[in-house]
Amino acid sequence: MREISPGIFVETDQRGANYSAILTTDGFVVIDTPIVPKQAVAFRDELKRVAGGKPFLYVINTDHHRGHIVGNQFYTPTPVVAHDIAWKHMKGYGDNFKQRVIDSFKKEPEIQAQFTDIQIIVPKITFSHRLDIVRGGRDIRIIRIGGHTAATSAIWMPNERILFVGDAVWVDQHPYMAQGNSKEWLDGLTYIRKLRADQIVPGRGPVTGREGTERMSEYIRYIRARVRTMHRQGRTKQETVQTVLREVVGWFPIAPALKSKTESQIKQGIGRIWNEMEKAAKVKDKAEPDSEPDEPADE
Repeated sequence: MREISPGIFVETDQRGANYSAILTTDGFVVIDTPIVPKQAVAFRDELKRVAGGKPFLYVINTDHHRGHIVGNQFYTPTPVVAHDIAWKHMKGYGDNFKQRVIDSFKKEPEIQAQFTDIQIIVPKITFSHRLDIVRGGRDIRIIRIGGHTAATSAIWMPNERILFVGDAVWVDQHPYMAQGNSKEWLDGLTYIRKLRADQIVPGRGPVTGREGTERMSEYIRYIRARVRTMHRQGRTKQETVQTVLREVVGWFPIAPALKSKTESQIKQGIGRIWNEMEKAAKVKDKAEPDSEPDEPADE
């Protein structure tokens, strides 16, 4: 756990998604929770030590994926805050979801053994666009940006100029795009840059600045451009996925043990963008056959 500004703590070196906490004069606001139970308990206990008896006020989930929400149960009865769409997904998580969490660690039985009783803590406080928390001397603004998922949200602290962006940004890693909307993702990254944060806490990887968002935009733009070109050439989805995979797989480092999983993840993302282009082409044929999808204008 590292303190990147007085009372603002982040953990970027553990398994799964990053998680953070903001200390106010009233207590802690936690941003995302660890998927590995021992990590979740250790982070909670360290925050308790730092807080000196002050309570946990809120847990904010930046989206509904397991890497951000499974550890919520270790902070009960603290209310969870998330986007409306995240709530919709989380309230439907049952035994199948829990089993997928366990199965994701099938090569690590020591971690699997920690999942003795998975409880899904559904958000009690939701929002559709933006929610402000002004508490204990902190101004915390939760803003839906979408892209990675329809529920993906950023947490902006304007006074400290620190921005937590969840999986909208992955630093030196291929992002998970299988449930994304690439056009909305690019718009969200442009919005993030316009806030001019001094420090950006990504969903994966080390704390970054504007450069982390630019690299992510470059990656998504490249895939969109290549998929659009191949789609217009009449190439099949499978041909497009295989070709673009070869072109982008080297953009970020991949651990040998994760090669197969990461390549599968990249393929899913390319396929998702191909579906976007297919849908856009059908709409264009009906409306304006010669029009071209707009890209977001960067500042």
